[in-house]
Amino acid sequence: MSAGTEQERAVVAAVPDGLFIGGEWRPAAAGGVFSVEDPSLARELRTVADADADDAAAAAAAAADAQESWAATAPRERSEILRRGYELLIERREELALLMTLEMGKPLAEARGEVMYAAEFFRWFAEEAVRIEGGYQASPDGKDRFVVMKRPVGPVLLITPWNFPLAMGTRKIGPAIAAGCTMIIKPAEQTPLSMLKLAEILTEAGLPAGVLNVLTTSRPGEVVEPLMRGGVIRKLSFTGSTAVGRLLIEQSAEQVLRVSLELGGNAPFIVFDDADLDKAVEGAMAAKMRNIGEACTAANRMYVHASVADEFAERLAARMDALTVGRGTDGADVGPLIDEAGRTKVDELVADAVQRGAKVLTGGRHAEGEGYFYAPTVMTGVSPDSALMSQEIFGPVAPILTFIDEDEVIAAANDTEYGLVSYLFTENLHRAFRVSEKLDTGMIGLNKGVVSNPAAPFGGVKASGLGREGGRVGIDEFLETRYLAMPLG
Repeated sequence: MSAGTEQERAVVAAVPDGLFIGGEWRPAAAGGVFSVEDPSLARELRTVADADADDAAAAAAAAADAQESWAATAPRERSEILRRGYELLIERREELALLMTLEMGKPLAEARGEVMYAAEFFRWFAEEAVRIEGGYQASPDGKDRFVVMKRPVGPVLLITPWNFPLAMGTRKIGPAIAAGCTMIIKPAEQTPLSMLKLAEILTEAGLPAGVLNVLTTSRPGEVVEPLMRGGVIRKLSFTGSTAVGRLLIEQSAEQVLRVSLELGGNAPFIVFDDADLDKAVEGAMAAKMRNIGEACTAANRMYVHASVADEFAERLAARMDALTVGRGTDGADVGPLIDEAGRTKVDELVADAVQRGAKVLTGGRHAEGEGYFYAPTVMTGVSPDSALMSQEIFGPVAPILTFIDEDEVIAAANDTEYGLVSYLFTENLHRAFRVSEKLDTGMIGLNKGVVSNPAAPFGGVKASGLGREGGRVGIDEFLETRYLAMPLG
């Protein structure tokens, strides 16, 4: 374990270090472990169990064994477990936030916000658990009656990313519990500690053995593929890169699995000449700097009308330049990127843009010494053929391009394989609706820089994924619809 305050050491030491299978904490079958790093210090925090295919088989057996009894559990009981989970997350916000900051790097203030966001998924789906609806209708010829019913899809495999280690777990676990599905969850190897702690909290909340099984591993391919092909899992829910998502779609075909995927993004951020620049700059800070820029929803391409571009860029650069960079536990505004590979990618994208003519107004460099820090960066004069215009930056870098014509900027915004979220700033109501309808993304932020909300359907189109998480439709991803046809006589 890395050096740190007594409180930091205690929070890390309190996390179970085994696999959670069938309601029991156990070491990996082969006895292996892997290291979890503190990205602000580039040092080991601790080790956790390293699952292999045998552990995956054990988790699948536990999920299968628990499925029938869990599906038969009363919706109100499932609801109450989620409600207790919500209350425990709120009660332990400080502990969970510190743990998240240590393993992922985000500032404590943001980590506290994520705990609250994560808890809201449990509260939302606690309410949805008792509202799973069916139907009754007459056949068109009047001779039969149809009874429509919904039931859990069955054991599900959940794969979560490192950038929101708690909220991406609750966003998937919440509806699975509400629907009556048992599950296996594989957290990202960079940030498994938050998920291990969440499993402990759900056990305390009353979740029965075998309903949630947690596999931490440094070899995801060896663990995930046999689960996908093994015949027990009936659905996959994955959040991560588009490249991995495509591979998982291929693997899901053999067993014809239900699939929901939240993949990459390349979000355009459009500021029209009639925009309120105070709102636009504030929105840009939120859309770009949430989670240190390490979010699929992060503003990746900023298109600003030529008449306001200089003022917008100057104001955004001043705001970014005023941010403090440092360890998230020390009160800094901007923490480290997740690892050296992540920081190197940002370095390379910025260097490529500069080589193609971009001007750096602030930042444009990484910090020397311990940790994977990168300075908040604003660039103008960015060429459309720069690599960062087509790749997710996943860092605190805001590239600004200018435009004049409305149709021109809509075409540029849509010129990507991704379609997760767009941001649009205008005070013209007609333009707001006109442009929103033409933007080819699953979500749009109108005069705001954050779109995520547990009560709203989160997801994208094109290469940004399939299905939706959250909102009224989020639970449907974990339910099968069937009907009973019955003659009247």
